[in-house]
Parts: sequence; C-alpha cells; structure tokens
Amino acid sequence: MEAVSNSTPAIEVINLTKIYGYGHTEVAAVKDVTLHVACGETVALLGPSGAGKSTLLTAMALINPPTSGRIIIGGELVMESKQPMVDLRAFRRCHLGYIFQKANLIPFLNALENVQIVLEINDIPPGEARQRAMELLDYLGISHRLKNLPEALSGGEQQRVAVARALANEPSLILADEPTAALDSERGRQVMELFVKVARERDAAVIVVTHDVRSLDKFDRILEMEDGRLKIPQKELYLSKIKC
Repeated sequence: MEAVSNSTPAIEVINLTKIYGYGHTEVAAVKDVTLHVACGETVALLGPSGAGKSTLLTAMALINPPTSGRIIIGGELVMESKQPMVDLRAFRRCHLGYIFQKANLIPFLNALENVQIVLEINDIPPGEARQRAMELLDYLGISHRLKNLPEALSGGEQQRVAVARALANEPSLILADEPTAALDSERGRQVMELFVKVARERDAAVIVVTHDVRSLDKFDRILEMEDGRLKIPQKELYLSKIKC
C-alpha cells in the first residue's frame, strides 16, 4: 500500500495499564501499552483469549477507563489515568464508532430505523436523519433491505447495518470487537473489506480485534498481544502508512 506522510494520529495510547482487583486478587489485564494509529489506517489486533485485546479496545472506546496511562484522540487528551478530561458520553457520540461481535440491532426496528435512531439521539431532525441513514445503507450495499427487521437479515447483513450505525455520526475512530466471529468466511471477508473501504474513503482509523486470520491481508498493520502486552518492537508502533 502506498505510504504517505503522517500527521496527527487518530488515536494515541501511552503507557496504558489496566488492573482489576486488589491485593492478592490483582490482575493486570493490560500492561504498559503504547500505540499510535493514523487516520485512514486499518489495524488488526490479534492474540489468544485473555491476552487483553478486548480490555484495550474498550479502554480506547472510553468504556472501560485505564488504571494508568493516557488516551489522546484526534490530538485531544481524553483520559489521564482514570480521570476523564472530556464529557465521555458526548465525546463517544461525536468521535467514536463501536461494533460488537454480535450486531446488537434493536429487534423491533427495521434496518433503516436502527441507523436513523442514532442520528436522532444526536439531535439530527428526523427527515435529515432518515436521508443520511438511507445514504449510509446504500453506501454499504444494503439499501434493498431498508424495511427488513433484524430477524429477516442474514448475519452479514446485520453486521452491515451495525457498521452503518457506527458510521452514522462520521466518527474519526472505529473500533470493532470480533465482528466476524459469527460469520462464514465469505461474509467475514466482506465485512473486513467494508472496514478498509471506510478507512480509505472516510479517512477514519479502524482497529479490529479478531481471531480471523483469513482476512489479515486487508489490514495495513497487524499487532499481537500476549499476557497484556504488545509483542511488536516499540519502534514499529510509530510507523504510519496513511496520512491524516
């Protein structure tokens, strides 16, 4: 992939540690992790169960605060150890998109409404929200299923709706936790290709926790965690292939 000069990273994680419990029950799930990801860059995060991948991802998503370390998103310091430096709920709504292992769509809303509601929560007028939701679903190739409830969608289609929902507020950072775990190889690859499309065309950074080695060739960078630490040399953390 073509390399270009780097600018402000989409996200910087600096010396992040997450500890659960106290005293003899203390467990360090993430240990002194430093990571920089550029805008438009796609990163796969690998590792065995219990390696700390999901803990790191939820910390970056501002859901699970670290015990120590800093999180900087788009050049703005958002977490200093356990202390939020911004209104986390408002910041997440404006800057982050999160995709779970399961689509977690609202079962009584159709595909269009599942995306539209996210926009309306952020005070977008219903007409504009509906139009933007339709455009997103068309962009992701599922405009023919707008009126279908989640139960009438395939697993791959549900994940496309989930991706559209995550993109609704035009986030600069998209985080996905095992998004292809419940999909077959073809649909899983399609979802991974969507992340690349989004990163390239919308200049968003995409970080995906995955065990799915079938689509790793789609990513700009592959990182591996073990026992709460990144296994790659620290100097490689600062390499970027994509310009902000």
